[in-house]
Order: sequence, then structure tokens, then C-alpha cells
Amino acid sequence: MSDDVVARELVGDVWPTAHPGEDPVLYGHVTLEPRGAFEARSLQTFELVYTVGRYGIDDTGSIRVVFRFMGDWGDLQTDDPTGYNYVTARTSTNSRLALSYGGTAHQRPWFRALTAKLHGGYLREGDTITIVFGDTSKGSPGMKLQTFVESGFEFKVLADVCAVGHYVPLPETPHISIVPGPPHMWRAVLPTLRRTGETFRLGLKCEDLWGNPTHLASGRFRLEPTLPVRGLPERIDYPLGEKSICLDGLTVETEGTLRIRVMDGDACVAEAGPLLIRERGHSGYWGDLHGQSGESIGVTTSRQYFDFARNKSFLDVTGHQANDFQVNNAFWGYLNELTAEFHEDGRFVVFPGYEWSGNTAVGGDRNVFFRTEGRQIHRSSHALLTDRTDIHTDAPTAARLFQMLDGEDCVVYAHVGGRYADITQAHDPRLETAMEIHSAWGTFEWLLTDGFPLGHRSGVVCNSDGHKGRPGASYPGAAKFGAYGGLTCFLTDDLSRDGIFECLRRRHHYGTTGCRLHMEVNARFDREATLYERDPNAFPDAATHRVTEVMMGDIVRAEVDAVDLDLHVVAHAPIERIEVRNGTEVVSLLRPFEAADLGSRIRVVWSGAEYRGRGRQTTWIGRARFGGATIRRMAKINAWNHERLLEQRGGNTVEWNAITTGNFGGFDVWLDEGASGSLDLTSNHGALNVPLAEVGARDVVLEAGGLERRIRVFRLPDENPHREIRRTVRVPLRASGDNPLWICVTTEDGFQAWSSPIFVFR
Repeated sequence: MSDDVVARELVGDVWPTAHPGEDPVLYGHVTLEPRGAFEARSLQTFELVYTVGRYGIDDTGSIRVVFRFMGDWGDLQTDDPTGYNYVTARTSTNSRLALSYGGTAHQRPWFRALTAKLHGGYLREGDTITIVFGDTSKGSPGMKLQTFVESGFEFKVLADVCAVGHYVPLPETPHISIVPGPPHMWRAVLPTLRRTGETFRLGLKCEDLWGNPTHLASGRFRLEPTLPVRGLPERIDYPLGEKSICLDGLTVETEGTLRIRVMDGDACVAEAGPLLIRERGHSGYWGDLHGQSGESIGVTTSRQYFDFARNKSFLDVTGHQANDFQVNNAFWGYLNELTAEFHEDGRFVVFPGYEWSGNTAVGGDRNVFFRTEGRQIHRSSHALLTDRTDIHTDAPTAARLFQMLDGEDCVVYAHVGGRYADITQAHDPRLETAMEIHSAWGTFEWLLTDGFPLGHRSGVVCNSDGHKGRPGASYPGAAKFGAYGGLTCFLTDDLSRDGIFECLRRRHHYGTTGCRLHMEVNARFDREATLYERDPNAFPDAATHRVTEVMMGDIVRAEVDAVDLDLHVVAHAPIERIEVRNGTEVVSLLRPFEAADLGSRIRVVWSGAEYRGRGRQTTWIGRARFGGATIRRMAKINAWNHERLLEQRGGNTVEWNAITTGNFGGFDVWLDEGASGSLDLTSNHGALNVPLAEVGARDVVLEAGGLERRIRVFRLPDENPHREIRRTVRVPLRASGDNPLWICVTTEDGFQAWSSPIFVFR
């Protein structure tokens, strides 16, 4: 099998152990036309021909074509010959076939299944069944391919030749390659914090409409830095055929904020930064430690996954987190070989690990990261593994997992995916140092805040939990993943496994919904306080220091009534707001503009989820009519799925059909408004009618039930130039329990970022 296709021996899937015979030739063979490379989201027609083997196929026997679950090409259908993804089937003998399709009609990871069942006859050796995917003969535009690239998109064929309900895979699996589309958007990427003289790199790529780095872009660009950069050329040639380029070994010798504009003539096609240069202190290293590849529930090979993280999204730190019940021993060994191969101290830190994927009833999803290769994997179950020789090593509950990891050199995240972690049921502060509060599955601040009253002292991480082979740049596409994947910035002066582990154990990191901005949060005390290097609730003998200032993530005892919280945020885009929080209470709301700066721009955003579980997706169908006003301009916010409705209708109306999974989306409109203008908003979750004169900086809120589900309306300046905020906020402290002091930043382009809390107690 090609290196571009996931090796079948590494995939955790299960097939019938009883077969009709020993020789696979008995079951027949399959061909697919056309083969080759096809553009993502293009319309195609494929003809799959199954030739019957020596056994023939009995009456009510069938074949089944299965596909990986993560494809977002939509459902196959047999009812509308003029619609997308219309499928037909015929036999060479004109025997009758019944076609049925289901999105979960087979088993993981091959959930998507089309079954062609024979009725009223049988087939002999050499007879054929022909299936046409995207049959255009009656007006269908064709089969709509998925939005993301995959070098080995498989049409896996199974046969039930004896009509017993056992589907046996054929030896050969035809596949196509799905490749990027034409250039749409240039992206330039820098880190966000380095010391003077410390090397860094500039990454440049061009993405197609759906976020795939494309090989179809080229150009000659001028680079305009805001600071002198040693090693940075004045001009670069971006060659056709490359999906990204990196300029390594760059340095800046003076303090300041670096942004680099990529210029095509007089047009700026991309801007990288901000990168803050400091004489001393920490550096900021960006990572996405949570994603999967085609060996489990995702797509692409694990080797392609690591290559993308390093060379396409320009990460400093990554990891691979396959669902444990799908990780066979062959893949666990191979994955450890890959992490050792790709890991390079000082350049690209890679951790071996896996996702403990127990049901929520027994504790829910956890991410396990080891410092070294060759460690024992403790699975939640062997649900998709036929090798039972190591089943005694399983940890069937999260509590048991923590027991079995006792003494192991590892760290654990709790996260929310298909299953959500129940941190009230199991939590070990010695190992579980962080909560993943954003991923492609949505935004989940509650996973962190649920722990505050329980005395948990966890940091904030964000990752993609991506299944599309794009760690660090995980677009949701057109599937149920409604959010762009997250990133974590690790604040340390040591880009190594040791340095990142120490950073995690001190919670010196912050998370974002996918942007790279600089964030500092420090607490200053009026008198000396006690800083703990480890959580004293878990490590009674933790080392301590006397301090008057601490950074994000620190745990400190202070005999004071209030602290000064110093924060500094420098962003890639204008800052919309910063919430300063003590636990779940917002103690200060900061904006970079004044009430007098507000203009004719109205923002409408919807957010939230149905509930905490797997079916959390909320659909928003609505219309906003701005009576007595005219829309001059409209801009979309977090509208990642280009095929969902979010459009201006006429001169004063916007309509939408969107989804959220805890995250938010929406739009801005710039209005010509009269004195009696009004907003008339109707949606499937309620209605709102408010005079435009009453819409100011304060949110007008329509509560919509569910899990923090609401629509907010507020006013912004016509233009907001502020990409940096430096403030000090005096925060009163509660006398008992922890004071988790943290901030949430929202930028105007729809991204968010959260600091790990500073845990202050008295």
C-alpha cells in the first residue's frame, strides 16, 4: 500500500473472525474509476465495479462500501436524482439491488456505509455490481468531496457473499487523493515572545478556501519588519508547488514589538506577529498537543500529521492522542518511534501519549502525555482490539487510571470531546494539571470553573482535538465540528520535554481559540507572600519562596485583602474586550475605547450549546432587521463553514443558519441609522426588539436556555485600532478558599484567549 494511505495493520478496527474460506480471492475483487487527484470540495463521479468471486453471492447477500467517519462530503442519497451525492447501482445480470446508506451504519472508524443488497436472484463468479457515486445521468451535479485534503481517501469494500450478515473486507482498497484548491488567503506566522538574540522562524503559506495549505500559489514578496531582523531577506520568492516555506535562524537584537508585513507590490497580503522581544525572562512556545490521524478515527497518516504540525502550522510543541481502545500494539510501537524521530530539543518538542477514552460514566476523556517513549499504555478498554494479551493493563475508570499512573513521569489533561471529563468523579492534582477548555468541539469554560469550588488548581490549555490531519491549523470545514481548533502558549526558557513538563506542572501557559497573541498576567502583593512550586494540597512538602509578585498559573498564600493584577495583551487584531475574573465573577470589564468612540457599528453574536454531552451542537436560524436604517457594510465573525447561510438580504436585513458548540459566531453591520431606528431580531431560540438608540457598549442579551446559550447585541467604534492593552486592576480577595484570578480576551475577529488562573489563598 502507498505511503500516502494509512497502513491497515496500524488501524484499530475489527472484522469478523469467521470467514467463508481461507483465500480472499473467493470473495471477489474491486476496481475504481477514475483514480488520481481531485480538488477538495469539487464535484466528481466515480464508478466502482465489484467482480464476484468463486463463491458467488447468494440471494440477500450484499456488498458494503465504507468510509471513514470524519469525511464532511455529506450523506450519500438515492432519492433525489438531481441532488448532490446521488448514488445508483446495477448488476451485470439485471438482478435487483436495494441501496441503503447510513452515517453510522457500520463500525468505527468506518461508520459511513453504503450497502448494496441482492434480492430475487444470485450472482455467479465473474458477474459484476457497479455502483456510481455522484451519478449525473439524471441531473445530479455529482459527489461533493470533503473540504480537507487526504492523500489516501479510501473506498473500502466489504462482502457478505453467504448472506450471513458478516462483512469481510476485500484485500485491495481503491483510493483517491484529495488535494488543495486554488489560493485564497496568505498566512504569515511568528512566535509571540522571544529574548533578544534568541533565534526564531517566520512561516509563510497560502491556504485554499477551506484552510488547506495549497501548492498552487506562488509570488515574489517584499518583507517589511517593524524592527531590524538579522537574517531576514528584503524579498523572498515563494515557489509554485510548495505548501509552505520557513525562514529559520532569525534574530532581533533590540527590545520591541515585531510585526512583519508580506507585501505584493503595494498590497499587504499577510502580516505576521506580534512578536515581543525582551532582554530577559520567558519565551513563548506554541503547541497543539491533541489530535488524531487515520490510524484511529481521523484521516491522513500519523507521519503526515507530525509533518503538518512542524512544517505547515509552524508549531513548537505537539503530541498525538489516538483513542486508546483503537490503539493496537503495532500502532503504539510505531507512534513511539515517530515521536522519537520528530522530537528535537530547542526546535520541535514532541510527546508520546494517547487519549484515555472512558465513557463519562467512568470519568470521561483524559489526555496522557509521557516524557519518554516506551511507556505502558493503560487503556480504558479493548473495545476495538482483538489482541487481548495485555487486557490486564487496562484502567477501566479514570480513578483507576490515576492509580496506575502513580509514579509515572507524565502529565494529564481533562477534556471535552465525544465524551466529556467528569472532574467531580476523578481528579489527581499531582498528574492532572490542566483543563482543555477549547477545541474543535467547541468552548468549555465550565470544565475549568467546575473545579474551583472543589479546590482544583488547574491551568488552561486549548488544542484542536483535530481529526483532519491539520494540528495547529484545524479548520472545522463543513462537518459537525463548529469551531476552529485551539492553541496553547507555553511560557518557559527551555524548549525541551523537561522545560515543557515543568511549565505544565507550574501552569505557566495560556490558551487561545487558534490565534497567536501575547498575554502576560502578574499579581503584585502589598507585602511578601508565599509562592508554592507545587500545589500544597497534593505536595505537602512543596518548595516555597517569599515573593511580592507572581505570574499566571502560580499558587500563592498572601495575607492581604486585595492584589494588583497587571496585565499586558498584544494581539494580531483589534481587542474587543478583556474580562478580569475572580473565579466565575467578572470583577472588571476592560475595553480599549471609550463610550465617546462608539460609532455606527452593531455586533450581533450567538453562542452556547445544547448541553455538556455529545449532542451539544446548537443550530441558530434567524433574521435581524434594522428598521429605519441602511446597512453600509457587513462582516462575518467565525463563519467557518462557507456553505451555511450568513448573508445580507436587501438594504437592512441579515439572515443566518449557523451552529455553535459552546463557541460563538455572528456579524457586524455598519449602519446609516435614523433617530428612530430599531433592531427586530427573530430566531428559533427567541426574539429581541430594541431601539438602536439603546444599543451601546453594554450587551443587550437574549437568553436562550441550554448551556450558556444566548444572543448578544452591542455597539462598537466604526474602526478600532487598538491591538494592545496594558492595565492594572485592583482585585479584592475573598477571605476563605481560593481566589482564581484570570482573564479572558476577545479580539474583534472572533478569537478568544484565557490565562491560567493565579490561585491566591489567605
